[in-house]
Amino acid sequence: MSEKRRDSKGRLLRSGEHQRSDGKYEYKYVDAKGVRHSVYSWKLVETDKLPAGKRDCVPLREMVKNLRRDVEDGINSHAAYRTTLNSFFDAYIETKYELKQSTRTNYKYMYKKYVHDEIGLMNIASIKYSHIKKFYIHLINDCGFKPNSMEIIHTILHPIFTTAVRDGLIRTNPTDGVMAEIKKGRDWEKPKRHALTEAQQTAFVDYIAGSKLYRHWLPLFTVLLGTGCRVGEIIGLRWQDCDFEENIISINHNLIYRQQDSGKCEFHITTPKSKAGIRIVPMLSEVKKALLEERLNQMRTGFNQTEIDGYSGFIFKNRYGDCLSAHSINRAIERISRDYNEQETAAAKKERRTPELLPHFSAHNLRHTFCTRFCENETNLKIIQEIMGHADISTTMNIYNEATKEKKMESFASLEGKIKIS
Repeated sequence: MSEKRRDSKGRLLRSGEHQRSDGKYEYKYVDAKGVRHSVYSWKLVETDKLPAGKRDCVPLREMVKNLRRDVEDGINSHAAYRTTLNSFFDAYIETKYELKQSTRTNYKYMYKKYVHDEIGLMNIASIKYSHIKKFYIHLINDCGFKPNSMEIIHTILHPIFTTAVRDGLIRTNPTDGVMAEIKKGRDWEKPKRHALTEAQQTAFVDYIAGSKLYRHWLPLFTVLLGTGCRVGEIIGLRWQDCDFEENIISINHNLIYRQQDSGKCEFHITTPKSKAGIRIVPMLSEVKKALLEERLNQMRTGFNQTEIDGYSGFIFKNRYGDCLSAHSINRAIERISRDYNEQETAAAKKERRTPELLPHFSAHNLRHTFCTRFCENETNLKIIQEIMGHADISTTMNIYNEATKEKKMESFASLEGKIKIS
């Protein structure tokens, strides 16, 4: 009777198990198609210590247990254990032909920067729920990720693993439920964008109008506050998109400034986020005045000569005559708010009153501000939705409900003592 094989620790090895001379364990098996394969691990069982300098791995017997299930269910775990997340992502992203180029580029950028050198190096079969959760917590705690950034990473990873499940490489999606658990554990919700109050909006506009340093920004901010358009729609706005006779503005494209696959940041034209984004916005008299003022000014200083993806005739420009970026606008808002707050603080101290300071906000808050003012003066939600270019009416309803809260309270206050209810 032949002696049963044992490992270097004297443990009996099961059928198909083998320990190599370098200490690594091997298991030989035949897959559902009758093809012979081997899997390897530095650990036989979970309690084994990992040899110094070796990457953590799934114990051989856990792999064997899963392999037997996989063979029965037709799961191609052999391929899964030899396919890293990185290589699967590369193949996956090339099939996503429906993605906008800007979205594809952003996904590639985020993946390369945050995933590639982390769990991207692991093979598909080895990545479990706990790995994903640990990785997400690392992004939050060590990389300072906020809800919006976490949603982008999750939006990238979840469909990748879903595809791996559908391809028969893995049984379940390890990203399922991770975001829900993190949100619940941290009581974490996406921060709501807040509109400027009427007093803050007035202070912001009046300060710019009266400032020699910032006066040249007034036409841009007037258009942002008077149309509610997205910042990419406004920096991409062309003179030919404005009908000064009919007093309408046609919104049909965005201008974005993003890092490309080459690593270089470039301007590009994209279509709106959804079909609802293609729309006509009526031109308020103050918006028309601001645009015509800008045109007269550029007749003296020169027009924007930039051409991007076949588009030209852009209205707004920077000091060099090139297109503005959203980043440059947000930086201007920061400087304007800083200088206004310093002036207001000094004035309030002198007058012995509480200063009315501007909060920290971005160009997108100006869109939210317009929508709030619009909701305060318009009750037809469908009109508001179409003007704002909201694809989902619930987005409009949420802003409307928040904007009209005070008016509802005032309306109810006027009912006190006027109706018999008890």
